[in-house]
Amino acid sequence: MTTTAATPALPRARTAPPEEPRAHGRLRALDGLRLVAALMVALYHYGGRDGDVSRAWGASPRHEFPHLSPAFAYGCLGVQIFFVISGFVICMSGWGRPLRSFVASRAARLYPAYWVAIALVTVAFALPWVTYKTVSASDTLVNLTMLQQPVGAERVLGVCWTLWAELRFYALFALFVVLPGASRQRVMLFCAVWTLMTVVTTASHVEFLRVVFMPEYSAYFIGGVGLYLVHRFGHDALAWGIVAVSFLLGQHYAVAGLWHPPNPHYFSYRSPYVIIAVLALGYAAVAAVALGRTTWANWRWLPFAGALTYPFYLVHEHLGWVVIGGLHRGLGLPSAVTFALTLALMLLLAWALHRCVERRFTPALRRALEGGRGRPDGPRP
Repeated sequence: MTTTAATPALPRARTAPPEEPRAHGRLRALDGLRLVAALMVALYHYGGRDGDVSRAWGASPRHEFPHLSPAFAYGCLGVQIFFVISGFVICMSGWGRPLRSFVASRAARLYPAYWVAIALVTVAFALPWVTYKTVSASDTLVNLTMLQQPVGAERVLGVCWTLWAELRFYALFALFVVLPGASRQRVMLFCAVWTLMTVVTTASHVEFLRVVFMPEYSAYFIGGVGLYLVHRFGHDALAWGIVAVSFLLGQHYAVAGLWHPPNPHYFSYRSPYVIIAVLALGYAAVAAVALGRTTWANWRWLPFAGALTYPFYLVHEHLGWVVIGGLHRGLGLPSAVTFALTLALMLLLAWALHRCVERRFTPALRRALEGGRGRPDGPRP
């Protein structure tokens, strides 16, 4: 009888760890943060700048709110915080989606409430007792496409310039991440290349590159995407590097765009240190959500607040001017009461738009654009 020596076991090949996301529930704190950013912008539009809102008040907001208007002037940074949140949310919602589903979800999310807001502002400005004028019929029709800014048409909504920036971000993300399929490496490469093109565009002064890569705002979207990578995969030096570089570049563009030397001809003077601090707080707030440090903010009303954000953002500026003029100059209400009532009425209108327009037409438009198919249950193969 013969025996054979035991064959030693071969070492197992090492495989790279799978890119599995960590389990997370709904990020309700992010919903609340979106509304805070929208309210910041509203404070700026109502009391932190001159221009058409001065006609609504009958005087400069600097005279209506002499102590608060310098603080309201920093509310415009809510837009930059919006873009950081958008980078986070779009990366989260686009991960694992087919291109058609991603495009359908974005179009269905943006357009129904936007079309109604265009109609409401056009009708309100056409009223004989309203001092603001509507844009031409041709420009109004162009505004329905959301492409009025690149083609040079007059804007119906003052805030729609930010939607043009959002559309370009969606296009870049769809082309370079969603279409080939999202992965950690691909998203990091996307952020790195976009960051490089941001500085190249700034240095080259080529208009085509500026339109495509939008260096004034790209850093904020990139920062939000980097924070989502941290949220999805945990602490990672490269992801945090993306966030850090985006903030360093973003604060530069924010200060360059919003700061000026003290000058009595300007409405207000913004300190560069405060600009940096407000932007840093915005990044820190989104980072806290990404790291799971806001699980205590789990109130059920926060998703509702988040749902009001987009319709409120669309209607608050121009329709707010009409309401301010009616309450303050028409009824003689004090400035503080007018300010608070205008915010409340715009939030109420946003609720009506969400309930009557978004909840009804957004799902229908998404189904139509997806060809009758629903969102896939899992990631794309």
